[in-house]
Amino acid sequence: MKEQTTVDERAAADTTIVDDATLRLIDLALEEDRGPADWTTRWIVPARTRTRAEIVARSDGTIAGVAAATAVFHRIDPGVVYNVRARDGALVAAGDVVCALSGPARAILTGERVALNFLQRLSGVATLTRRFVHAVEGTGARILDTRKTTPGWRSLEKAAVRAGGGVNHRKGLFDAILIKDHHIAIAGGLAEAVASVREANKHGLTVTVEVRSADELEDALRAGVDRILLDNMDLDALQRAVRTARHQHQPPVLEASGNMTLERVRAVAETGVDFISVGAITHSAVALDLSLRIVGD
Repeated sequence: MKEQTTVDERAAADTTIVDDATLRLIDLALEEDRGPADWTTRWIVPARTRTRAEIVARSDGTIAGVAAATAVFHRIDPGVVYNVRARDGALVAAGDVVCALSGPARAILTGERVALNFLQRLSGVATLTRRFVHAVEGTGARILDTRKTTPGWRSLEKAAVRAGGGVNHRKGLFDAILIKDHHIAIAGGLAEAVASVREANKHGLTVTVEVRSADELEDALRAGVDRILLDNMDLDALQRAVRTARHQHQPPVLEASGNMTLERVRAVAETGVDFISVGAITHSAVALDLSLRIVGD
């Protein structure tokens, strides 16, 4: 079950491995949790006390968020060093050590909850993603994430999706075009919406159109867009849509979306779509059970 790697302790307390946005999240989380001070730890643990600790998996899963978790401790005290036993994307079993820590005891105790919050949440995303990826294995379809992410955590959760073997969709509203039903209604039709985008699209952004029926699919094919998102279609409709699209001289990339569950996703993949977007891998992932234990001084 294990795919473990080690990071040299000399690289230990290095927050350059996370970006500024993540550091801001860490600082907000520490401010929320610690406030003016962790009085319990300060009043019990002498300032010079050093300790060793381990972050341990209590259930099987896929790890993600190690960099953010270790950066939490360094943010409190650069004297904390770590030895990573399971990097992002590693499979762990209950009882496996994810990371070993050593250094000032106060920093380790104060950072424990915030570090675990990052690591558990992101590992949960990676674990659920890997289950979906495994479910469609061999079909050629790939699992995509969506914009249904925790506000402020998008880059972290998308990294967790990659750790689980999934593929990232657009980062936001700025790096790809997705024409949805509301856009089409306001523009006066699909052709009109696509024409407006083409006229303004000086950045060469990929253009995707969301369709929900055979008629809308035909409109999208006539418009010659790059990708077509087949939204909330049943299996028969998806199969017909794939057959229709594949007969085009330059077939668009096809993505299926809507009501994707582990029980259903294999059948959707077998219709022949290229991608399946799954909002659940970010908005409904259950945190992986991890804990921190003190192992000595």
